Amino acid sequence: MGVCLCKDKVEEGFVDDSSRDSYAPTGSDTGRLAGSGGGSSGGPNGQQQQHHHHHHNHHIRHYSRSDRQVSLSDTVDALVKETLEIIRSIVDNEPETPSSMVMLHDLTDKPSGWIQLVKSLIRVVPLDNPMGPSVITLLLDDSPLPSKESVLEVADMITRSIRRTPKRERNMCIILGFLAERLAGPCSISALSEVTLGYLLGNLDEGIHPDVMLFSLIALEKFAQTSENKSTIRRKLALYPDNPLLRLERHISNNDFTLRQVGFCAQWCLDNYFLIDGRQYSYEVADVSNVNVMLNTRDVSEYLKISADGLTARCDAYSFESVRCTYQVNAGCWYYEVLIMTPGVMQIGWATKDSNFLSHEGYGIGDDAYSIAFDGCRKLIWHKAKPMQHNLNVWSGGSVLGCLLDLDAREVIFSLDGVEGEVLKQLFESSDTIDGFFAAASFMSFQQCRFNFGSTPFVYPPKNRPFKSFNDHAALSEQDKIVLPRHLFLEQLRKLSVREDSCTLCFDMKATIRIEPCQHRGFCTNCAALLQFCPMCRADIVSTVQEETPPDDTSPVGSSEANQSSGSGVLPKATNAEEEQAQV
Repeated sequence: MGVCLCKDKVEEGFVDDSSRDSYAPTGSDTGRLAGSGGGSSGGPNGQQQQHHHHHHNHHIRHYSRSDRQVSLSDTVDALVKETLEIIRSIVDNEPETPSSMVMLHDLTDKPSGWIQLVKSLIRVVPLDNPMGPSVITLLLDDSPLPSKESVLEVADMITRSIRRTPKRERNMCIILGFLAERLAGPCSISALSEVTLGYLLGNLDEGIHPDVMLFSLIALEKFAQTSENKSTIRRKLALYPDNPLLRLERHISNNDFTLRQVGFCAQWCLDNYFLIDGRQYSYEVADVSNVNVMLNTRDVSEYLKISADGLTARCDAYSFESVRCTYQVNAGCWYYEVLIMTPGVMQIGWATKDSNFLSHEGYGIGDDAYSIAFDGCRKLIWHKAKPMQHNLNVWSGGSVLGCLLDLDAREVIFSLDGVEGEVLKQLFESSDTIDGFFAAASFMSFQQCRFNFGSTPFVYPPKNRPFKSFNDHAALSEQDKIVLPRHLFLEQLRKLSVREDSCTLCFDMKATIRIEPCQHRGFCTNCAALLQFCPMCRADIVSTVQEETPPDDTSPVGSSEANQSSGSGVLPKATNAEEEQAQV
């Protein structure tokens, strides 16, 4: 996907210690991003990296003592802006870490630097940059874990008399949500003070900026991943004469695409976290009578949210989440459309059954030989994890992406709002990728779109060749059309009667495979074939051994770690919060 900046790639840079110790807030409100054009091929080259590094060291070291208090604030602001500029142009899956991120990582080693990063993120990251929310979480994730005192200091910023703007409020909510998820448990409970909770719930009122509403909802959901917080929030919501989430849920079909996201997230919270007695689940009222193809909830990476009708997907995780549809095609010409709701990074297109999802490594659709994807944020086509420029516009909320696959002509064509791009044949250069195709997509943080596989008329159907739609040729049983909320799905799993010798990943077939060299057992033939490393110890798999008899009781079969680490997406992995709930 082009942005996988792991912490261990950040090298320690040197910054004058004395300048890191002091900070002072500034009144600046620089919100515009200069020069963040569309995606260019490749990140900054080595010379640029070196130049930036020396430039910023010079900038920090040559402040006089009297200017030193301002220096950290101004420097962090500048580094955040630089990262925003650079990050959109990074297209390698393992890029050299931008020098601005190296320096921010070093600056945040001390509490004063970490607090200053938070302040800079609040005031610098603009509302209209499609990469803004993702860059906030990327920079926080790349920083050392803050102390409890630092977290509480951030929560205290809510009550300070800062100048209130939608940009600052939205950025504050993104930061609170990040801290809630990263600091699950006692620290997350401490951060959800009466003031924090009142602030987030107050942001759900009528008249609040939609972006602030949206990220307040997401922050509440992330706080609710700790069970005690979830109970606290539910109790607070119960005190309202009219639950604000029920009001916000009505925006789910709004023509304003930010409000539509608000509606989706409110509905998700009501189905999964903040249940209301007497309210029907969304899957119980969703009209799926004309839906014959959905996004496959049993073939989805870990934290992707799928709507009750199986056609909308959203990612609020900090990983690159992927999904395929339920219908496979082997011949002919096929077309589907996607309504884009968020302007950020999504890779949408075609994948075969051989495509792998590696969400935490940043690999998704278009990042192997068995898939190809369109990225309308950075204006790229992805195949084999290599980007190619395309000549279509940058997408925005309301854009319609058309995806055509002609298996007879061995061609793929993407269109945006009816304008076709060039014919692509790269997917068929390998003789392996000739059949077994699915519609598929991968999502960076805070992205959402809605798929149309033909259950409603297409907006821009292809005019120059006959084509088929999935919905006209596929079929789903009534049972397969049910998209259960996650907690109900897990409850069903717990009630299943599982044989002693069942595979610890799919719970279906018999476990007869031993992994070498680690010698862990408990996997069936099908699941073992999908694994790249051992789900129990994460060791590389050199070979697998078919055993004649099921493993004995002394082997590590049925380990909870194995149950929770499916690389194939056959069964979703329980989140920390769900594990906590199970123990309670």
